[in-house]
Amino acid sequence: MTINERILEARKSLDLSQIKFAQGIKISNGYLASIELQNRKVNDRLIQLISTTYGVNEEWLRTGQGDMFGHYDDFELEQLTSIYKKLDADFQHYVIKQLNVLLELQEVKDKKMAEE
Repeated sequence: MTINERILEARKSLDLSQIKFAQGIKISNGYLASIELQNRKVNDRLIQLISTTYGVNEEWLRTGQGDMFGHYDDFELEQLTSIYKKLDADFQHYVIKQLNVLLELQEVKDKKMAEE
């Protein structure tokens, strides 16, 4: 499998359209289509953008070795932290309250499932 094919596979695994995937890494969807069709070479900058933006394992992108999303959990936590830090204090407080509500809902759901 080529690096171009791995980019296509990663995009599909993320369930993103070419447009959404391209927007996330600040390239045109035409450019992305050319990459996926193997009409363009993939440079280091693009590999780093995909890895940083979508949490795709850079080594997997380059060589096919390892897991596609080797550190996805860490990526999600870093993304969440980055967004949280950008919020005003009032919105940060709101996020914490909502997370606590979600946690309570999850506990109720888990309890119901355990009873069945």
